[in-house]
Amino acid sequence: MKITIYDTTLRDGTQGEGMSLSLDDKLKLAKRLDQFGIHYIEGGWPGSNPKDMEFFKEVKKLKLKHAKIAAFGSTRRANIKVTQDDNLAKILETKTEAATIFGKTWDFHVKEVLKTTPKENLAMIEESVAYLKSKGLEVIYDAEHFFDGYKANPKYAVETLRAAEKGGASYLVLCDTNGGTLPTEVFDFITKIKKEVKTPLGIHCHNDCNLGVANSIAAIQAGAGQVQGTINGYGERCGNANLTSVIPVLVLKMGIPVMPQEKMKELTELSRYVTEVCNMPLERNQPFVGKSAFAHKGGVHVNAMVKNARTYEHIDPKLVGNATRFLVSELSGKSNVLVKAKELSLDMDSESPETRKILEKVRELENQGYQFEAAEASFDLLMRRMMGKEKKFFELMEAHVHDELLKDGKVNSNATVKLRINGVVEHTAAEGDGPVNALDKALRKALIKFFPVVEKIHLIDFKVRVINESAGTAGRVRVFITFQDEKDTWTTVGVSENIIEASWQALVEAVEYKLLKGEKI
Repeated sequence: MKITIYDTTLRDGTQGEGMSLSLDDKLKLAKRLDQFGIHYIEGGWPGSNPKDMEFFKEVKKLKLKHAKIAAFGSTRRANIKVTQDDNLAKILETKTEAATIFGKTWDFHVKEVLKTTPKENLAMIEESVAYLKSKGLEVIYDAEHFFDGYKANPKYAVETLRAAEKGGASYLVLCDTNGGTLPTEVFDFITKIKKEVKTPLGIHCHNDCNLGVANSIAAIQAGAGQVQGTINGYGERCGNANLTSVIPVLVLKMGIPVMPQEKMKELTELSRYVTEVCNMPLERNQPFVGKSAFAHKGGVHVNAMVKNARTYEHIDPKLVGNATRFLVSELSGKSNVLVKAKELSLDMDSESPETRKILEKVRELENQGYQFEAAEASFDLLMRRMMGKEKKFFELMEAHVHDELLKDGKVNSNATVKLRINGVVEHTAAEGDGPVNALDKALRKALIKFFPVVEKIHLIDFKVRVINESAGTAGRVRVFITFQDEKDTWTTVGVSENIIEASWQALVEAVEYKLLKGEKI
């Protein structure tokens, strides 16, 4: 049986806390999902807001090559004709190829939410599916709360599926709407349901027990023909089944060709693209596509990895467009340092005295509050410093930051920086949205005529954490600063009791790192 992938990031995903997509965002995502090879893209609920209706109008201009766009909605309301239902009329107005409508499977919901009879609910399902089908749409039926409904009243739950089947649904999608079902139950129920209906089954899982992916895979193993989910697992409450895990499991682990294997190499980029468009934080420990998915920190692990990557990696990360990373921290052994030295083309072996010195320095600095596993640019510079290969591009003579609280409550930040560059004293000033932004601008303003490349970099992330919180306002702080240019992203770290000093350390190292990379040292 062919397995189809149904993406609901643009609809179910946007119900997650902190998620909000503009029309332009939704169009960008639809185009990228289509390029990746997703079979169905659920565009939204046209009856719920004008933006979704506009999406269905504009998405036609993209001329997608792979995906069918589906409009989402519910069955008709109780005790009215399908031709009088506004929700169904809005779905038809979108002129999409497919429609996905949900109906009540659990008799508890029929009585308590719909306030109607079980018989009327069956008519609502069958008539709604048949009506959209008669208008030329492919209709996918989402059986809401199916597993809870089947546990409570299996006979009625099956009757709701048969009603949708009678209406002509192309898939009967069993929804674990509350996310409380176990994989063994999913497998068992779908195995039984397959004997009750002839229409292909689908699965739609939520992640409230952190089983969204496991339940989706169990459903496929039991014979489901469609799996629904979202990129990065976005969705209401704890999210939906994560397609960036489901898809590689199907393709790489189970050998099910839901899409060409070469497409898997785009998976990590797709995940990060969706993260950026949705303006959501990147989950580093996300399987397959996270920055930490193939990151190795323990000395024993790294030592084994150097000998054979299969020792601690379940797949080659290149298969999903990711990469192996070796981290350095107080838990590191010589192997970690040697691997990083090789990456940096630095001449070092296990007998080099610098190897032990670098490890001791890392442990000393991490005891002070530094963390190098998340600030690889700072570790690069530390290694060069310890090996006598550091290059100083400029010298700080003095810097001042002044914050002025204005009458309207706003704060005006000014920074002045005095540097010596190639024997020349450069004195500059800049205003910014806060003291760190002002320092960043003043520093780069001083450097730009000597090193034009700094014009191409910009600060994209700034994180502060109090290390010893019990010390209150006198506590030591750790600052991470991330810069980006047209090709790369890098992070540096600074630590001090003074947040401005810690920020300055990280800022200077971020710029120095860029200048070093520019010289290909």
